[in-house]
Amino acid sequence: MQTFQLILELIGTVAFAVSGAVTAIEKKMDIFGVCVLALTTAVGGGIIRDLMRGNTPPATVLTPIYALTAIIVALIVFLRPVRSYLMGSHKVYRGTMLVMDSLGLGIFTVVGISIAFSTLENAGAFLTVFVGVITGVGGGVLRDIMAGNTPFIFVKHIYAVASLLGALICVFLWQPFGQIPAMMLGTLLVLLIRLLSSIFHWNLPRAD
Repeated sequence: MQTFQLILELIGTVAFAVSGAVTAIEKKMDIFGVCVLALTTAVGGGIIRDLMRGNTPPATVLTPIYALTAIIVALIVFLRPVRSYLMGSHKVYRGTMLVMDSLGLGIFTVVGISIAFSTLENAGAFLTVFVGVITGVGGGVLRDIMAGNTPFIFVKHIYAVASLLGALICVFLWQPFGQIPAMMLGTLLVLLIRLLSSIFHWNLPRAD
């Protein structure tokens, strides 16, 4: 079970690191800025979660594999051929951001739920879902703030709502179906909602 979660976390780390690095490149940051934004996006949600739970120092500091993975991904994305491909087409840029950000959102939402179940005594559905959503959206919010953008959570299609729905499905399927199926279905639901919201231009009502 721990191996499954580790693999899932590493996939999510790579996905969020790519979205952070691509955002930094789009903002014309230097290689240091690209690495910092990739790292922040990849581990930011987990750090917020751990600080909120009083778990200090955060797990990211104690287990550097996630930070190292994010930095390596950032350096690869910064390579001229890679960044030229990603930034050479608006369609490629948007597609990369959508898929990577959605995958990271889904994975870290369910990882947050798993950690809540395993570390919080008598964790009810509300607290577990809350921890999952914070873990999922935290890194993206920090990325957008540092890049000078309005966070996706407030304006971009269905973002936090996708995380919330995925978290709810994961929590309610946890007991009857087990951890792995619940986490997989929660992740897939977040990814599906994000992709469909982009294709069909679903948005929450906005202030005019």
